[in-house]
Amino acid sequence: MTGKLFPRSFKTEYLTAVQGEGIYIYDKEGKKYLDGCSGALICNLGHCNEEIIEAVMAQMHKIEFAHTSRWRLDSVSEAAEEMASLAPAGMEYVWFTCGGSEAIEAAVKLARQYYTERDGGYSSKSTIISRWNAYHGSTLGTMAIGGSIPRRRIYAPLFKENPHIAPHYCYRCPFGLAHPSCDMRCARQLEEVIKRVGPGNVMAFIAEPIVGSSVGGLVPPDEYWPLVREICTKYDILLIADEVMTGMGRTGKNFCVNHWGVKPDIIATAKGMAAGYIPTGGVIASNWIAEEIQKGTGAFTHGHTYTGNPLSGAATAAVIKYMKKHKLVENVATLGIKFGEGLKKIGESNPIVGDVRGKGFMWGFELVRDKAAKTPFAKNVGAANVAMKECLARGLVIYPGGGMVDSIDGDNFLVAPPLITTSEQIDELLEKLELGLAAAAAKLA
Repeated sequence: MTGKLFPRSFKTEYLTAVQGEGIYIYDKEGKKYLDGCSGALICNLGHCNEEIIEAVMAQMHKIEFAHTSRWRLDSVSEAAEEMASLAPAGMEYVWFTCGGSEAIEAAVKLARQYYTERDGGYSSKSTIISRWNAYHGSTLGTMAIGGSIPRRRIYAPLFKENPHIAPHYCYRCPFGLAHPSCDMRCARQLEEVIKRVGPGNVMAFIAEPIVGSSVGGLVPPDEYWPLVREICTKYDILLIADEVMTGMGRTGKNFCVNHWGVKPDIIATAKGMAAGYIPTGGVIASNWIAEEIQKGTGAFTHGHTYTGNPLSGAATAAVIKYMKKHKLVENVATLGIKFGEGLKKIGESNPIVGDVRGKGFMWGFELVRDKAAKTPFAKNVGAANVAMKECLARGLVIYPGGGMVDSIDGDNFLVAPPLITTSEQIDELLEKLELGLAAAAAKLA
């Protein structure tokens, strides 16, 4: 008997990736693809970066694993220092995980433990508020927090529900309003729900600074995050920024919340931390949160076998050093302007592109059947997958998503190349994308 791989989908015909080099991937026929979505916004340094490989291999020759319940590891301590150097001031404590879902769960558990420690061993604060159309992970705990209906529908009977508010979906405002006359109705809904549930029962509000795969690069109005911060502070509620996708320089800042000068209480991040070289994630906590636990029970009641493993530490430290050495965050901030202008130009001229939004090297396209009426394609059309296939045929990889309009219909995709992408490579990406979307529009007409 031979073993068989259980694929993500039995109904998808997959290409075989055999080699990566910089921002390109090669299949088994030798065809070259520009990785226009960095895998899943993970491969920030591109593929087969020798400096990162050497750092991981050097650690492998020292020690590959030691359990953090008994050992302190230099590579992990160095990674924590490097992570803290990117974070807002006063956020110096880093807890490592193996990925984004684990990072979100760790952040939520940390919030709960903070309140129980602070309030003398018991606290009624246990409710998390999040947003509809949000994706925060694939574990049962993170799906209960998230609000992406297509991902959570069949598993909903297995978890405890939490309250959700509307997202800042200005292109399709849930309240039928328009910015700025809306007075940030979507953010103010947070205060309404807090009052309804009771501030003494709510421990945290969690959100992505820019909504990623579930809606496609959804950027909030500039007033949104400052107002959310104000509301959370007013009601003694922790603000958790889900920077799993948006962090580590992706949007032209170390962390996306920096665009609005907002300091969350906890940051959960992953993906670009180790840039795909080792599965890694992390939580960055405000000093006063960690110090409350330090002076109380003294231990975070949480952990996984591979929490803070030495290989992840070595990869994370090496990635951040490389980012600093080559000024990659600055590269994204500069070239992101050109990138965004080029993407918007493509969107304006293509009949099936309803909206183009994003920052830095993280941009989303929303596809529509009728541009003037913003009518989405029906789910069975698979418009985002049509666009993906047409782009693949021209040597470009994009990241499709959907279901954001009414939890069934709606097509979007992300374009998010590695942070090392040059101006010339942006031109190449834009050319391939324009051709791919033109072909998709012709097929979907």
